[in-house]
Amino acid sequence: METVKMLLAINPNYVIVGLIAVFYTLEQLFVTPFKFDKRPKHLLNNVLFQIVYLVINFFYASLLVFCINWLNDNQIGLFHLIKMPYWLKLMLGVALFDFTTYWFHRMGHIVPLFWRLHRVHHSDSTMDSSTYFRGHPIEAFVNFGIGNMVASAIFGLDMTTFGLYSFIVLPFLIVQHINLKTPDWVDNTLGKVFMTPNLHKIHHEQDQLHTDSNFADIFIVWDRLFGTYTYKPLKEINLGLKEFNTDEKQSFLYLMKSPFISIKRNVSDQ
Repeated sequence: METVKMLLAINPNYVIVGLIAVFYTLEQLFVTPFKFDKRPKHLLNNVLFQIVYLVINFFYASLLVFCINWLNDNQIGLFHLIKMPYWLKLMLGVALFDFTTYWFHRMGHIVPLFWRLHRVHHSDSTMDSSTYFRGHPIEAFVNFGIGNMVASAIFGLDMTTFGLYSFIVLPFLIVQHINLKTPDWVDNTLGKVFMTPNLHKIHHEQDQLHTDSNFADIFIVWDRLFGTYTYKPLKEINLGLKEFNTDEKQSFLYLMKSPFISIKRNVSDQ
């Protein structure tokens, strides 16, 4: 528990800034699988999303903490009915938060209203580590707020478990988007259980068959279990959404208003 407390004491913003700085620098120094110009403009557009998120995150976080604590105070959820060591609850709880996130992510592709929000993230046709920032603030409330409240309500997960899950998932979410090729052996070993950068890039493929696959954040076993795992060689991947492939539609202001605009999905013919 002391180790968990030490991890939870780390400010996640330091982790975000540190990892983005490292990987963004590496993306400038090494040959990358996806080439693109106007990187400073791309970075600025994505950082603006993070600024908006930070402004409203106090409300999201306060509501989430209140709801999870209320659920636990009233002993709502499966874990309150089962006796087990707390360390086991922590381990299972991290997996169950990820399990719930998998289904909310999948729902973001199936439900038209949620897809309008989620397509902001998928719109990036020049993905790099800063793509981690690209997400509509309303979608952040659905996934970060409602999704984790549902997980806590069903399984009886507490704030310590949520804090540990958040600490573990954060590096996954950043590394998944890096514009660097990871060795094939990573996919062939760790990729049997965990989401790897190459496997997540398949999820950002224009071809809808692949866009609607590989939904997991940490454990790709969810995709393997529920039939949503697909594979495509990195060199064959075309990133983004065809309906957003113009400079105007890549701008921060357009993407912020895009959920409220009817945009026909341009399905790839691959």
